[in-house]
Amino acid sequence: MTDKAFLDLLDLQAVDTEIDQFLHARQSLPELEEFRAAHERLAALTATAAEQESELSETVSHLKKAEGELDLTERKRDSEEMRMFAGGISAKDLANLQLEIEMLGRQIDSAEEEILMLLEVREGQEAALLATSEQVEQLEAESSRLEAAIAAQWKEIDAEVAAREGRRGDYVPLIPPELLELYEQLRPNKEGIGAARLIEGVCGGCHLSLSPAEQHEVLKEDPPRCLQCRRILVP
Repeated sequence: MTDKAFLDLLDLQAVDTEIDQFLHARQSLPELEEFRAAHERLAALTATAAEQESELSETVSHLKKAEGELDLTERKRDSEEMRMFAGGISAKDLANLQLEIEMLGRQIDSAEEEILMLLEVREGQEAALLATSEQVEQLEAESSRLEAAIAAQWKEIDAEVAAREGRRGDYVPLIPPELLELYEQLRPNKEGIGAARLIEGVCGGCHLSLSPAEQHEVLKEDPPRCLQCRRILVP
């Protein structure tokens, strides 16, 4: 291999390292974690709101039923009172009618107490649902803000990556195919570093020192490769 081929390979490695750094930055934006957390909270709150709506709907249903039953009972009591005041019934029937009116009165009192209780429950449920809905709206707004911030930063990063991909395309044809193939095979398993400088006996990839004898052995290989990490070494 020529010295130029190795220098071109180092230039390619530098570009690939920059690309990797940008891609890592793309997936490590602080806003991404904030967006995930907001999305999880939003999902939980949305589920809570759905449960609260269901509970409120059930309470409203019970309230309507209780109010309907109260109305019927009041009408029946009013009707029986009209019969009683109209006269023309026996003393026994009158006594029974009075007992029934009293019973209806107790039913009305009980129904009114139940309705008051249901009204209080409904008021509490409506307040809780309103509070949850406000939190949902706030989180939706926050999620939208984070999504816009992420999209803007991704656009910038993608532009940087595209520029470096263009530079990468300039270097690739300059490197012998067999050297490029080895480099591409090494990169995924070597933290993205397939080629590194050998500087003062130290591998720029694994940062381990090679003795003079080891350096001599390495430089006899074509291409030279670190004895420790097996990356391509460029003296």
